[in-house]
Amino acid sequence: MSTRTRLLGGALVAFLALSGAARADTISFADAVSTLANDCGSDIKKFCKGLNLGSGRIQNCLEAHAAKVSPTCTSTLASVTTSIEQRLAAQSSFTAICKHYVAQFCSGVVGEGNILSCLNKATRVNEGQCGEAITNAGWR
Repeated sequence: MSTRTRLLGGALVAFLALSGAARADTISFADAVSTLANDCGSDIKKFCKGLNLGSGRIQNCLEAHAAKVSPTCTSTLASVTTSIEQRLAAQSSFTAICKHYVAQFCSGVVGEGNILSCLNKATRVNEGQCGEAITNAGWR
């Protein structure tokens, strides 16, 4: 592979990464597991055999063996971790961010799931920070 091809490939990867980060796309937990299994499966088998997924054990193991883990796995782990952190942050901040819209469009609605359903039906909520929080939380 020529140097020019590598540079163009690297530029494309950087562009895609930056365009995704600007929109703060998040990944579902199921997709995160699938992506990590595809890109890190051999590294997990090699360095983290017998560990369960819970409590960040696999992530900690891969980070502890970072010098030996494949570059693809290292990159995937970083992007998946960032995406999941963004999803969790959006889920935890949803109530505060959407407070105004809840009062305006969904007053009297009881239960977080029902409120979320109400907000999703209110077309004005689709734009701005509240809509972005709902999307980034993975709720639409």
